[in-house]
Amino acid sequence: MPAITPLSELRDTIDAIDQQILLLINQRASCAMEVARTKIAQGEQGTFYRPDRESMVLRRIKDLNQGPLSDDTVAGFFRELMSACLALEKPLDVAYLGPEGTFTQQAAIKHFGSAVKTVASSTINDIFTAVENGNCQFGVVPVENSTEGIISHTLDRFLTSPLKICGEVEIRVHQNLMGLVDSLENVTEVFSHQQSLAQCRQWLDKHLPNAIRTAVSSNTEAARLASVNKQAVAIAGIVAAEIYELNVLEKNIEDEPNNTTRFIIIGQQTSASTGNDKTSLVVSTGNQPGALHRILEPFAHFDIGMVHIESRPSRQGLWDYVFFIDIEGHSDDDDVAQALAILKDNVNMLKLLGSYPKAVL
Repeated sequence: MPAITPLSELRDTIDAIDQQILLLINQRASCAMEVARTKIAQGEQGTFYRPDRESMVLRRIKDLNQGPLSDDTVAGFFRELMSACLALEKPLDVAYLGPEGTFTQQAAIKHFGSAVKTVASSTINDIFTAVENGNCQFGVVPVENSTEGIISHTLDRFLTSPLKICGEVEIRVHQNLMGLVDSLENVTEVFSHQQSLAQCRQWLDKHLPNAIRTAVSSNTEAARLASVNKQAVAIAGIVAAEIYELNVLEKNIEDEPNNTTRFIIIGQQTSASTGNDKTSLVVSTGNQPGALHRILEPFAHFDIGMVHIESRPSRQGLWDYVFFIDIEGHSDDDDVAQALAILKDNVNMLKLLGSYPKAVL
């Protein structure tokens, strides 16, 4: 049986390791500041954030990890380290769907790290406008939920916006019932965002069948309303309960245990190929026979995987639709570039929304 190392000796070892880690962290930060000076000297303007570079760094870290910490744990640590270093170079302002405590803010922090400045916006349209006007460098908007499907407001805004998709992030969404009521029997109204109400439909039917369900602009707004009405409850994330000092009455009441929302990062920037990317585009064919086949055929010919396709009214004419499409690969990849060139000749309109790294964490 091996000898047991004295606790005092183990603590001394940990202290020595911590000292080395601190030294290396600050060396990395100094190097990041030197990168910023070099970029400025070369005439580079705007943000120094590069989603393709960060994605490749995080994937490399996960490949190098030998444990015992999990890949996601070490990637999360390095995400925060890169966020702090980037703030030394040039801080980022990131618009999100507010108020404070929403899942969109959580997505922004998960993607960019805690060192960014998150700026609350009232609507998805306001997020786009903030980035278009240059008031924020990036925005985070929800685009798809695994339970309730696509968020149409986000897709529709891309029809008129010059912004690009430059990243994505996924959040496991846990819905919680919160309020100041003593018993569920006293609940007369449930506040939440319409998506969250839909995600908890079965639970509400079973446990609060007689309560009025009122959709509001955000889950955090729902928590605020529940904080001033002792007969109302809210469905929201744990952070909202902390902000408004509400009691969490029931946890994880979503109908699907793997309920996940996908968010996209919007900005003025394009991302270089990382070898593990997605490309999003929107096409219009007009109301013609065989239109969908002409869209799909080039991707099938070049063996390009289609991740998602969604049709939306174009608002240009009766029964005229546009198709939002996510495919595997980057627009600079040879096969994708060839498929897009063929597609462009067979549709009325093709707009490339962006090629970007797949979500890492």
